[in-house]
Amino acid sequence: MSARHAHRPEPRGHWLLLIVVVSAIAAALVFEGWTTHEVASQPTRRPCTSPIPKAADTGKPVVRIGAGGRVQTAGMPDRTVALTFDGGPDPVWTPRLLALLRGHHAHATFFLSGAQAVRHPGLVKRIRAEGHEIGSGAYTGSDLGSASSPRTRLELSLTQTALAGTAGINTRLVRLPLTTQADTMCGGEWTAARRAADQGYLLVAADRPLRKPERGVVRQYSQNDTGYAEADKLLRNRKIEKFATVSEGLGGPPVNTPVSTVGRLQGEALIQVQSIGRIFVQAMTWVLAIAGALALLRLALLVFFARAHVRRLRRFRPGAPWLREVDEPVTVLIPAYNEEAGIESTVRSLLASTHWQLQIIVIDDGSTDRTADLATRIDDPRVLVVRQPNAGKAAALNTGLVHAHHDIVVMVDADTVFEPEAIHRLVQPLAHPAVGAVSGNTKVGNRRRLLGRWQHLEYVFGFNLERRMFEVLECMPTVPGAIGAFRRDALMGVGGVSEATLAEDTDLTMALWRAGWRVVYEETAVAWTEVPTSLGQLWRQRYRWCYGTLQSMWKHRRALREVGPAGRFARRALPYLFLFQVALPLLAPVVDVFALYGVAFADPVESIGVWLAFLVLQLLGAGYALRLDEERLTSLWAMPLQLFVYRQLMYLVIIQSVVSALFGTRLRWHRMHRSGSAGEQRIVEPATREGLS
Repeated sequence: MSARHAHRPEPRGHWLLLIVVVSAIAAALVFEGWTTHEVASQPTRRPCTSPIPKAADTGKPVVRIGAGGRVQTAGMPDRTVALTFDGGPDPVWTPRLLALLRGHHAHATFFLSGAQAVRHPGLVKRIRAEGHEIGSGAYTGSDLGSASSPRTRLELSLTQTALAGTAGINTRLVRLPLTTQADTMCGGEWTAARRAADQGYLLVAADRPLRKPERGVVRQYSQNDTGYAEADKLLRNRKIEKFATVSEGLGGPPVNTPVSTVGRLQGEALIQVQSIGRIFVQAMTWVLAIAGALALLRLALLVFFARAHVRRLRRFRPGAPWLREVDEPVTVLIPAYNEEAGIESTVRSLLASTHWQLQIIVIDDGSTDRTADLATRIDDPRVLVVRQPNAGKAAALNTGLVHAHHDIVVMVDADTVFEPEAIHRLVQPLAHPAVGAVSGNTKVGNRRRLLGRWQHLEYVFGFNLERRMFEVLECMPTVPGAIGAFRRDALMGVGGVSEATLAEDTDLTMALWRAGWRVVYEETAVAWTEVPTSLGQLWRQRYRWCYGTLQSMWKHRRALREVGPAGRFARRALPYLFLFQVALPLLAPVVDVFALYGVAFADPVESIGVWLAFLVLQLLGAGYALRLDEERLTSLWAMPLQLFVYRQLMYLVIIQSVVSALFGTRLRWHRMHRSGSAGEQRIVEPATREGLS
């Protein structure tokens, strides 16, 4: 093990931080979604099933329910009017109403929605500062007659908390939403009224509209243009001697009392929670729009450049059939550490190659199993087994280079099985003198189970389709370790395989670009690899890949300022990798939470429709990629399921990798448990190349 990759403890606190942040965001979204949905919903109430008690049906608008259900009612004295306004505060009409009342030197009672009070705390303070009275209109303004007892208590207590945080007061007045006169507090509303009375509230309804104001009335208006006009008309009535608040008209003590410091702090916390939720909803709307646009752009680019790559196969490009055939001998390097399950299959598939002359070097990197013995047992003069103490994959490859006899070097993994024509096809692009490396086409061999199918789709739709785009744009960032061909002098020119990163294949490819070499993709050179069969193994593999890619990007960041092939490569590949493989996945947990918010509180049909539309586009893109790779389309059934488990695992890997990179953590080389199943899926139903074009 290289000293520079010595293991340091991996950070763990970020997972707790992630859970806390996501939970807090989820809680804020749930609260914001609940209040927004309830406030924005159409007010409705159930029809009354029973009338109010006779003791309350006196025609008077103020109802007190005492101990034992004893009911008392009251109203305004003659020539006294209590103006009351429901809902709000409203940023448009509340200031106008306050100005109207101030112009007539009148006071009124505002029954406020707690949710609206939290959104407009300045208006609540202004209502209180100008001498008006504040009552509770419940938090969301929804029907309490059909609400449960806990829901009723929650609505009222949240409103009290909101008033405590905005105006520093408590109130003993309440008006049940969707009620007018006292007799409308029937059926379920009377049950809600009794629950409110049990908490010490005085219930305020309104007098009948036909009752003359000079006889003393409580008038109920909404905070809108109609309410403003009617209030203005009433304020000009010269028969009224006094416009009072409800408590003033009743001659009772003030119903708005100061709250304690603790109560005010709780109210301010409520304001912050809903403010955070509202800001987050607004911000995430933009983030989702941008992320969705970028995802569509990426899909369009992949398909467009894949199409361009197919057309390019017919014209001149490095490795085209009308260039000279590359028939030089090839050295194949197989670094191996505890690979006894698959080493024989790998070597024998190479020995069956149609390429006329191969030197196969198995570098046993200090294996503790029978890897070296199994490779040595293969009785073929083309196979050379080199043993060395464990030093890592990069060191093993460099050891192999020392023993290489030929100018063309193919590097492969010890869990890979090759098609007979793979090596010969892989080296053909090296006919062009500018090409220094060639990426082969890696396919998933053990794809029978669901996890294998998910990775199969990722290899075809993600990796291979991207390689077609990278070749057209001349910015291939990685020649995979499973199958890649190199010029030996190009490798020697960059100092061999670097041990500075855990993604030695990506590091090496970027180094070749910076040295002036081109890197291309040969889709007909097919090798079958074994992918992880458990989520734990997949996590370790992708963690190493992602962490190593971040290391490589940072190591070669100065290429962004370089000229020629190096600069073109860096300015095209590095921003793409950072944007689509680092930045956007980091937002994925929050995006998922927001998606659930959309289904639960926004328009579920619209939210699910958008999700299905993206899924259909992905299925179309994946179907095109499968056809290009001559794969069966039946694998597409697993793609929708991939979005619920596999995707989350991948972005958690990226989060872990980014945090580890920021903390400077060094990782061990995570070895995957092999079963020798890379060759399970070698017979593929072919599709005609002409049909693809």
